[in-house]
Amino acid sequence: MSAILFSVLTIYIFIVIGFGAKMSFKDAIDDKTITLINVYFLQVFLTFWGLLVRPVDVTLLFAPSIYLLIVIVVLIISAFAARKFFLEQKEYSIAAVAAIIGNTGNLGIPLNIAIFGEESIPYTTVINLMNILIVYTIGVYYYSRGKFDVKTSLKNILKLPILWAAAVAITLSMYGYRPSENIINMLMMGAYTSIVMQLFLFGIFLHGTKIHEISKRLVIWVMSIKFLFLPGISFLILYNIELDSMIKGIIFMELMMPLAIANVNLTSLYDCKPKVATALVFISSVIFLGIIFAAIKVLTYL
Repeated sequence: MSAILFSVLTIYIFIVIGFGAKMSFKDAIDDKTITLINVYFLQVFLTFWGLLVRPVDVTLLFAPSIYLLIVIVVLIISAFAARKFFLEQKEYSIAAVAAIIGNTGNLGIPLNIAIFGEESIPYTTVINLMNILIVYTIGVYYYSRGKFDVKTSLKNILKLPILWAAAVAITLSMYGYRPSENIINMLMMGAYTSIVMQLFLFGIFLHGTKIHEISKRLVIWVMSIKFLFLPGISFLILYNIELDSMIKGIIFMELMMPLAIANVNLTSLYDCKPKVATALVFISSVIFLGIIFAAIKVLTYL
């Protein structure tokens, strides 16, 4: 248990640094510029590294397929139900999609290693890539709808280079391309820079965020979807399918991850209440520290 808690807390160091930087330098730090650099440039390296670091294995695709199925089921129910409670478009966008965009990479991968060992890495990697696909399709569409119409929101998905990078990387992998050690090292540098910058950016947005001013209805809604409804649906589906218990456990834990900092990136990019998204990510991260041990106990029933 101490290893799990340590895995979580060490990641938060970069959030504290970002918070301290914004507190010290105020407007001299431009969060919009950092968001653009990360989303349009550095995350391309993260995508290539994740897909080229090992060959694409079709047998690994079952786990992310189940992950996607659960996310789609929850999204459909959440999106329809949220219409009745959130009339303002930006709040509706956050209510519909925030809970399904979890921190499967920065937190999910090291946490699953702590629970299941290094055998979990291939599965957490492909699930994280599926989550990235969800973020930059469904996430972009909904957060863009806070400001743009349907047609423009769909165009915004195609404008982001991450999806094109993923398509190129998958094609290269399928044709047997194996990058040299120098190329892998270069991609890894960009990938880890992207991860650190996301954490740093979260700390920047956290500074000045007044949690008590955030809609209590929205907080309760998103946290209920994240930590009650989503785990409930996940357990129901995973319990009733034939699959190795470790893989079930990995899928369940990845779905339990707190809200991803990608929510902050996208709400900032499309002006969809980034401070609100930041507060929700922070609240979910705090709740997660208490709920994770209960989640681990649930694994014994899968």
